[in-house]
Amino acid sequence: MGGQAVNQDDKRALELEFCGMRFATPLVLLSGCVGFGEEYTRVEGFSNRDVGAVCLKGTTLNPRLGNAPHRVIETPMGMINAIGLQNPGAHHVVREILPRLDFSETRFIANVSGSTVEEYVEVTRIFNDSPIDAMEINISCPNVKEGGVQFGNDPAMSARVVAACRAVTDKPLITKLSPNQTDIAENARRCIEAGTDAFAVINTLTGMAIDIEQRTPIIGNNQGGLSGPAIKPIAVLKVHQVYQVCRAHGVPIIGQGGVCSAEDALEFLIAGATAVGVGTGLFYDPLLCPKINAGIVAYLKRHGLSEVAQLTGTLVLNGQSVCA
Repeated sequence: MGGQAVNQDDKRALELEFCGMRFATPLVLLSGCVGFGEEYTRVEGFSNRDVGAVCLKGTTLNPRLGNAPHRVIETPMGMINAIGLQNPGAHHVVREILPRLDFSETRFIANVSGSTVEEYVEVTRIFNDSPIDAMEINISCPNVKEGGVQFGNDPAMSARVVAACRAVTDKPLITKLSPNQTDIAENARRCIEAGTDAFAVINTLTGMAIDIEQRTPIIGNNQGGLSGPAIKPIAVLKVHQVYQVCRAHGVPIIGQGGVCSAEDALEFLIAGATAVGVGTGLFYDPLLCPKINAGIVAYLKRHGLSEVAQLTGTLVLNGQSVCA
């Protein structure tokens, strides 16, 4: 659906507001897929102006080497990764990396990660004293042995992390929710009460790949996070479920998981997302974003809509809009 560049007039239809930030398009480049915002700028034809925001790689208080290899394996319709939050530490990111980013092109979101509540708080405090536009709280990472997914699968612990981070920053907080839990809507409700401004739905699903000759896990961490088109139907459902909680509070959602086309992005928007994350799809096509933008514009024109925000939460169930 579409593949032509979006002209200046059409770009206005893609603009939206997200937690007080103005996004040029509904697309967000996802954490872990674009490093610290520099990798894709080296790709000829890529422009940060095609996206509303870039979410930087998961950052902890101190530098981390990450997991032992293998860290990535391609699977049918996706991939499993277990990088293990390799990063140079929050102080290095603020001091050395953020000054090299062009904040006039797009919004930049820090990904706050940690092994303890105290670490989440300290990383949040460090980014609060920086030009970063917003922070994503990564409480749902399935490829680290401590913290991460343990926080994200427990609504009470999720809320505790959010509340602690909320106390040390006025910047927008986006909580990244795990699909590997019993009731994602209840977790969302608790996080809203704790002070989150938005959600990223979903993080990767937990998965494993086995070397049948050696009869051992291929991933050095034994398990990792499954992403890509294989998880999209699950992600769309989770966005729909979380939206039922969010719509009454005006809390926006970044819908993500397997987006590789304009049709995929539109599904997330209709299900309740305000913005749409693009991650694994970039490994297949680094210039995917302008194609998605063009497809969304073509859809808006075909349906007589003037802006992308008019699509959010317009799913019709049993003949009735879910936002009625």
